[in-house]
Amino acid sequence: MTLEELWQLFPIILTPYNPGWKDWYREQQAVLFHILPAQQLLRISHVGSTAIGTIWAKPTVDILVEVRKDSDLEKIAELLNRCGYMLMSRQDNRMSFNLGYTETGFAEKVFHLHLRLEGDHDELYFRDFLIEYPETAKEYEQLKLSLWKQFEHDRDGYTEAKTAFVRSVTEKAKQLYVGRYETDLKRGSKDHDADR
Repeated sequence: MTLEELWQLFPIILTPYNPGWKDWYREQQAVLFHILPAQQLLRISHVGSTAIGTIWAKPTVDILVEVRKDSDLEKIAELLNRCGYMLMSRQDNRMSFNLGYTETGFAEKVFHLHLRLEGDHDELYFRDFLIEYPETAKEYEQLKLSLWKQFEHDRDGYTEAKTAFVRSVTEKAKQLYVGRYETDLKRGSKDHDADR
């Protein structure tokens, strides 16, 4: 399929917050804790708009998997593939996977998994800032809603149009939350969401 055909089959869809998204995440988190090598796994987190709890989102649960810097990403990718995750893209030491994309469109439950090396977790900063500052979360929601129909069949354009906002908020959050996520790891927590 061409990129345009894929975007037709898998359009941008936004829906009101669904409390069931947390359950979808927990189900996948349990699978990932079971299949991924414990000695390499640092943290699994629910990220993206489905983790915010108050705003419209694509009904796709984003999962951030952080592994040690010396991890073999290819071997981890193989394990994920065996569980149905399909590699979507790779860039440097980052890999993105999806689950729930079928030949006829989206499945009932859809996931994006972001595989990253230790310390590459900007999504945590962004997520936690939006949870702590609901007015900023509403600004983000309004931005997404304003872009939705214009970029319904152009995922790259939709993502690019949000980039300046996401970067700005992430930079504010990094200043505010210095050391927060490293503390989790020192405590030995592999589940950043357990304390929220």
